Amino acid sequence: MTLHRDALKTLTAWVPPNAEQAALRDRFGGHLYDCPDGMERSCYPDHITASTVVLSENGSEVLLTLHARAQKWFQFGGHCEPEDARLVDAALREASEESGIEGLRIDSVPIHLDEHAVPFCGDQGGVHHLDVRFAAVAPAGAEHAVSQESLDVRWWPVRSLGTPTGPPDVAPDLIEAIAMARSRLG
Repeated sequence: MTLHRDALKTLTAWVPPNAEQAALRDRFGGHLYDCPDGMERSCYPDHITASTVVLSENGSEVLLTLHARAQKWFQFGGHCEPEDARLVDAALREASEESGIEGLRIDSVPIHLDEHAVPFCGDQGGVHHLDVRFAAVAPAGAEHAVSQESLDVRWWPVRSLGTPTGPPDVAPDLIEAIAMARSRLG
């Protein structure tokens, strides 16, 4: 219940940058009010997840993972776990586990919300992740690793996103989240 309360508090305190993000914040908050188990992956069809956009120290590069099951480039993130006391803790844990980087400096204020279908989550199908995205900075010279959930982990120049020299199939909402992370972390 601590994580559930923290997620509600985090979403309620967050000032969305636009009307679309405000509508998602209200949707996520409504989900949590309606579902005491709304943070757990067993909550069907929707549950809250946490993710992190990891930037280089100067903000010119973003570390992305080529997700093994989706076979697309994403930020790091996933399901909340019982040991996560706060939503930002879940985001940091997932980013550290999936990137192999210790010492990420994460901002506790969300940068972006996204709702997306995840056909490979659970056996029932029709699952939606209600993803709360945070921003973090990697220590200079940090070595990253490829986790069992990834096919690759790679630094990409932010300016290459959405171009032929960048990662293929990066969703517009992720490009928007990366821009918000850069703006937030200055």
